[in-house]
Amino acid sequence: MSLAFEEVFAIANAFVGIPMAGRTDAWILNDAVVAHHIPQDSPDLIRFREAYLRHLAVELEKPGTARKGIMPGVGPLLDALAPRPDVFLALLTGNYETGARLKLQYFDLWKYFACGAFGDDAPHRNVLVPKALAAVRACGGPTFAAANAIVIGDTPLDVGCAIHAGARSIGVATGSHSVDELRAAGADVVLTDLSDTDEVVRLLCGWK
Repeated sequence: MSLAFEEVFAIANAFVGIPMAGRTDAWILNDAVVAHHIPQDSPDLIRFREAYLRHLAVELEKPGTARKGIMPGVGPLLDALAPRPDVFLALLTGNYETGARLKLQYFDLWKYFACGAFGDDAPHRNVLVPKALAAVRACGGPTFAAANAIVIGDTPLDVGCAIHAGARSIGVATGSHSVDELRAAGADVVLTDLSDTDEVVRLLCGWK
């Protein structure tokens, strides 16, 4: 995002001090636009998204300096859940849809999700649960209330969007927020990670 912002607006390190964890890409960009006094109707904002996705595709192939990889247990858990008739997997993310696909395809995880809700036009994360439920219906999945959905995430904002919609939530402390922070945010259950596949499946599928 920093590389794209510099390319389009000639401002380096534009996202320093702007929180990112759990926020939608549209929200993060809006904060940078406000911070750097760029008109909200600037046509260059469309160019920013195009530049960001182009840079993202390149950066994914580099080793980088930050943590890069699949968190513990994610692959085995998705393998265990995908064939179950009592589970429908959908993606709920603040990423632009194309960005989410680039990231998940890189780790061979995109194939698990038939549809989802994305951050393209989401000003904040709280609109995403209803969007995800509508997307599930539109792609031929079941119709169900938010109360029967479970949001799994690693930030208080993930927990907050579940609470806002009346869904349940599992906080997973593999990101930048601790077990205590996720619990304080109101998560129904908090796990250190998803490495115990049988226990997580039991929790998800036995939740009444």
